[in-house]
Amino acid sequence: MEEILVYSDSLTWGIIPNTRNRLPYKKRWPGVFDATLKELGVDVRVIENCLNGRRTVWPDPFKSGRDGSEHLAQTIEMHSPLKLVIILLGSNDFQCTHDNNAWLSAQGIAKLINTIRTAPIEPGMPVPQIMVVAPPKIIKPKGAIANKFANAEQRCVGFVQELEAVAIEHSVLYFDSNTVTSASEVDGIHLDEAQHEVLGKAIAHEIKQKVF
Repeated sequence: MEEILVYSDSLTWGIIPNTRNRLPYKKRWPGVFDATLKELGVDVRVIENCLNGRRTVWPDPFKSGRDGSEHLAQTIEMHSPLKLVIILLGSNDFQCTHDNNAWLSAQGIAKLINTIRTAPIEPGMPVPQIMVVAPPKIIKPKGAIANKFANAEQRCVGFVQELEAVAIEHSVLYFDSNTVTSASEVDGIHLDEAQHEVLGKAIAHEIKQKVF
């Protein structure tokens, strides 16, 4: 059995837009991804490490532990041997507490790639393959998170292209979620249940083709 680590934020944690509730595992995209890979004949275990509010490399001034680069190396060490690490991060880099642009956030992803590749895993264990997944483009934030993500749809312009450039530069797999889904119309950031299903299936087929 191969193991895949999904390293992400609330988009993957499965928060239901405009609520504090969570979709069950089978409805979240990692659960759909897991089930679809098994249907495709891949014996796999998907490990979720998803924290609401996680940034790439920046701290949250109000909640601790949201810098995604902190403890990432130990997370890789903890779960090794891993076949693959999927990174889906970046949306929270555009919260109003940061003055980031697309290039800066993509450089945060580059740091995470390097951290994974240099993690202190046991001798003889494989360095995992990496896939960077571009999150859905932020549309005008609505509801309870509107203030937190004020003007994020403007600051994140070009993020998809910058992420692809980082993926090419660092020779990792890349998948643009915008090719199969968009952000929820409910809050402009997260994914609705149906969007989780579409994304999970799409990533599974991509992984089956390029990894297994």
